[in-house]
Amino acid sequence: MAIIDYENLGKTNQPFFDEYRHAFDKVMTSGWYILGNAVKEFEKEYASYCGSNHCIGTANGLDALILSLKAFNFPAGSEVIVPSNTYIATILAIVHNGLKPVLVEPDINTYNIDPTKIEAAITPATKAIMVVHLYGKLCQMDAITTIAQKHDLKVIEDCAQAHGAHLNGIKAGNWGHLGAHSFYPTKNLGALADAGAVTCNDFSLQQAITTLRNYGSQVKYYNEVVGYNSRLDEVQAAFLSIKLKKLDAINDHKRTLAAIYQQYLKADFIKPVEQPGFYDVFHIYNVRHPKRDTLKEYMLKNDIKTEIHYPVAPNQQKAMAGILDGTATPIAELIHQTTLSLPISYCHTKADVERVIEVMNKF
Repeated sequence: MAIIDYENLGKTNQPFFDEYRHAFDKVMTSGWYILGNAVKEFEKEYASYCGSNHCIGTANGLDALILSLKAFNFPAGSEVIVPSNTYIATILAIVHNGLKPVLVEPDINTYNIDPTKIEAAITPATKAIMVVHLYGKLCQMDAITTIAQKHDLKVIEDCAQAHGAHLNGIKAGNWGHLGAHSFYPTKNLGALADAGAVTCNDFSLQQAITTLRNYGSQVKYYNEVVGYNSRLDEVQAAFLSIKLKKLDAINDHKRTLAAIYQQYLKADFIKPVEQPGFYDVFHIYNVRHPKRDTLKEYMLKNDIKTEIHYPVAPNQQKAMAGILDGTATPIAELIHQTTLSLPISYCHTKADVERVIEVMNKF
């Protein structure tokens, strides 16, 4: 019996190959490879898709986060509230800006930052809340934006896993002041290399990000601020415009597979919670189990590959020594110790998922 991969990017992108080749030839023969028409078109299309006024392409998702914080020019040492179980990129963006990450535990049911714990973490040094829409589910943004407004805090959304996800009809990247997006190849809207973007509704923020991504320059050779080189390239922008047209279909497919998991996986596994008003796009379909490592080995022996997102809590990473020391995160650590991600890509079939379920239910 054939192995079921966790992800196979060749198969996932195969439906787009002919259009990709045509797009590549068009960019190649144009002779314009940086900040040209393909980037402008994708920025316009993705802003429209998200319901935002502006989209600014960046080289990758981490840069989108870094530039989002940089645009506010917070004083050095200012505090930014961030979930304790996020991927480390979110925290790296805070650290690279000379700011202090303040960890807030997630809701054990949704895995997203717990709004009821945010206010206790706010101090006079707090300047922003950086939320993470983990696994493709939006955070409780109505409650979070209310807290932010009450305390005059900026809200930055890490939308790396939530392309097209929405809450009460408002999509990821259109709730906070800025939304940072990653188009890493495994994402629901994935490029064929690193790529990212920032969405916003404020023209002054759009101008700030646009300037920062291009050496601090709006006009060539005239530099207004100390900037970066973080530009979405023409080829990836062209590919993303092609895939964006199919993003809703990709999300629908993954939601269909998730519904099968939800219905037929036995109750031994803690499955994702579904809530009214939330449109989850299942970039990752994760379950939790106290014998996660044994379960992962068992699945591999049965020719099914799984992943762990993520095995180590941020405050336990070597890179965070001296930065997150002494921070207790028992809920995050429990999630990191028990979570397992199951196959749910655009190339997987209902039959694949049914086989995964059959094997898992015998564990």
